Amino acid sequence: MGHKSKILFFLNLTLTTVVLLTTTISAHNITDILSGFPEYSDFNNYLTQTKLDDEINSRQTITVLVLNNGALSALTAKHPISVIKNALSLHVILDYYDPTKLHQIPKGSTLSTTLYQTTGNAPGNLGFVNITDLQGGKVGFGSAVPGSKLDSSYTKAVKQIPYNISVIEISAPIIAPGMLTAPAPSASDVNITAALEKAGCKTFASLITSNGVIKTFQSTADKGLTVFAPNDEAFKAAGVPDLNKLSNADRVSLLLYHARAGYTPKGTLKTTKDPIDTLATNGAGKYDLKVTTAGDEVTLHTGVDSSRIADTVLDATPLAIFTVDNVLLPEELFGKSPSPAPAPGPVTTPSPAPVLAPSPASKAPSPAKASPPAPPVESPSNSPAVSPTAESENSKTANGVHRVKGSAVMAVVLTGCATVISSLILS
Repeated sequence: MGHKSKILFFLNLTLTTVVLLTTTISAHNITDILSGFPEYSDFNNYLTQTKLDDEINSRQTITVLVLNNGALSALTAKHPISVIKNALSLHVILDYYDPTKLHQIPKGSTLSTTLYQTTGNAPGNLGFVNITDLQGGKVGFGSAVPGSKLDSSYTKAVKQIPYNISVIEISAPIIAPGMLTAPAPSASDVNITAALEKAGCKTFASLITSNGVIKTFQSTADKGLTVFAPNDEAFKAAGVPDLNKLSNADRVSLLLYHARAGYTPKGTLKTTKDPIDTLATNGAGKYDLKVTTAGDEVTLHTGVDSSRIADTVLDATPLAIFTVDNVLLPEELFGKSPSPAPAPGPVTTPSPAPVLAPSPASKAPSPAKASPPAPPVESPSNSPAVSPTAESENSKTANGVHRVKGSAVMAVVLTGCATVISSLILS
């Protein structure tokens, strides 16, 4: 095979590999998946109301234990939305289970972590689910709290996108002891200032009280409220302006900038792409926040500064309170953050020689060496040893799957093929 033929061969191989990679890397959308099954319409609606759909969509490996409308009614008929959210969180397992894996559980039984465990409200084993292979094709589910019964069982597979998301129907709700009887006060019953003080945000609590902003928070809470409260150390940081020098109106706007109308839990923030408005947003200014995510960390950007969401103080539909590391400074009040200085115009350029000009003796920099390819992406360690059953769907055409470009993987392939082609040309 001549050099040209070899080059064409490897170019075709590169393009084929890139196409395959870009069509197999996917993200899921639980709302879209369940929309094709009317028997799960109530379950789907509650996932949306509680914002659990956003949390599910932000996870990479997950199993949803879905209940049909009849089975779910026993859970939702007599309980407030905050209790329903906790119960449904126990039906979201942070691992991938398809029918094959359910029947290959080591030693026949396992305790799996659920989304409820990540809330910080689940002491002991309350946030775990017991999955037991009962033999004869049956798999039982129940709370992992000692003494709990396996009150639910595997019914059928609904949708699998290996090894991203698995949706499995079970026969009855999984109820952890005390979950349904725990007190669930309404948002108006929550003492916001007391919660903030307990979380180390005494300065912020004092400011919203003395400036009358707490009344706005309280009147908004029942319909949905999300608060981003700076901790006490944030107000002592260098660069934080003296709030006493602000006018009353500007100080109120600054405090309102730290909250937004509507229930926006962390899972929803992680899937947010567009800027979000705040209670300070009005016709005179946007007062919005941009949100970025890195793994499980969420950062808020104001245009002047930024701050990560540090801790969750309260997450009880429809009220969410978070602590942040920095005071959020809106650019409407404090201007934009200084950007890198642009090159001066030719008319106003000062006469001194550029500081960074190279000396005459310096040599031109040699061409940069190509970076080595990134290591190959490994499959999840918890992937089942056996491929999914016939109930699994091909992820290329699965409903509820959105394509995302695997740019990092493509870069590896292209770099490797470019190296091979270069060696062929030079040989």
